Amino acid sequence: MDIQLDKLLPFYKFATEQVAVGIHAVDTTGKTVIYNEKMKEIEGLNSVDVVDRTILELFQFEQQDSTLLKVLHSGEAVLRVKQTYWNRNGQEITTINDTYPISEDEKLIGAIEFSRDITALERLIYQPLKRYNESISLSTITAVSLPMQEVMDRSIKAAQVRMPVLLIGEAGTGKDLIAEGIHNQLSPANHQFISLYCHSSDSHLINKFQKELENITNCTIFCERIDLLSIELQNQLLHILNSNKGKNNLFIASIGQDPVDLISTNKLSKELYYYFATVAITIPPLRNRTDDILPFIHDYFHRYLNRYGSTIQEIEDEVIQAFLTYEWPGNLKELELLLDEISSMITTESALKFDMLPLHFKLKVQDFNETTKKAEDFVVSSEKEMLPLDEYLREAETYYLRKAMDKYDGNITKAAEALGMSRQNLQYRLRKMKNDK
Repeated sequence: MDIQLDKLLPFYKFATEQVAVGIHAVDTTGKTVIYNEKMKEIEGLNSVDVVDRTILELFQFEQQDSTLLKVLHSGEAVLRVKQTYWNRNGQEITTINDTYPISEDEKLIGAIEFSRDITALERLIYQPLKRYNESISLSTITAVSLPMQEVMDRSIKAAQVRMPVLLIGEAGTGKDLIAEGIHNQLSPANHQFISLYCHSSDSHLINKFQKELENITNCTIFCERIDLLSIELQNQLLHILNSNKGKNNLFIASIGQDPVDLISTNKLSKELYYYFATVAITIPPLRNRTDDILPFIHDYFHRYLNRYGSTIQEIEDEVIQAFLTYEWPGNLKELELLLDEISSMITTESALKFDMLPLHFKLKVQDFNETTKKAEDFVVSSEKEMLPLDEYLREAETYYLRKAMDKYDGNITKAAEALGMSRQNLQYRLRKMKNDK
């Protein structure tokens, strides 16, 4: 039997590396045992990244959200689960997973997950306006607020000067929409709008781009999230861009954070930044332009009415208040996903009421309203009632930990370092906060 297994191992290894499905297997501690080439491609990591690290150290999700850890805990298979998460590089990934427990001699020894990458499909499906078969112009993008009107003004000027453009903004703010809007504002027009999704540390991506660029002229090329490329690949991309002069291509790039912070943490090449920085446009998060929320919702239902026959004509005050006070960490994308979910349940209702909102959103709004405190809430003064000491300390700790998590965009490792505690200690305190509600 052992001899036969030895003969089969090279075949198993070859099949694992060549299959078009990502494979990730872990032992009972959550450490990686198998991590094939397709999974590296999907998640933008490599073998060195995953060695001696558990899943919670690699990805930003809680234990109950990881299908691998869920299977390790329950010992039961979890099939056909759509999972969206962020890896250590801040890249958003969406997969469909089938996850199975692995046992030997009736003892659980690990779990294995098979992942089909649907990130590109999700990106296509959940881009506002694109699903309505409309050309995206700057005039069709919701821009009622002063910050977005300034974005529109700068975008029009960017189209006029036809110089490289850098779009700066959080995930879901609509950087791709602005890029395509600039493309459609050009006069004379470029032939085609092409997106290069820089969501991988694989050199094959840049090499393929370089080869295809040789035959591209008079086009707009949008390099989405250049900050997710390795510094080496960023420098290679810069060389390609500098070699493409004279072909009348307009290059637009996007990044997810302040460029100064990215450069200081060695996540963005200073030279590549300088290439695009002549025209830089910062797209504010939705929480900083709440004047755009209701116009976007009304526009959404108008388009939905024309296409699917939606009956929603008005929105009740309680729903409006919920939409305006919620912080929308997923920005425009999160708002549209919520509207998609609401619309799928509408039958003949003419008004959108609070009880029609999905439960998960109502809980998030409730949680936000209960936990949004300010520093002055913890200042002791003669006008304020004194709290019992243990209650005061608990509320102060909750406030401070939330502020730390917000500052580091939910990154537990960075927040723990800033707070001077271990990652495990911070995770324990966050779980305890959640259970104490």
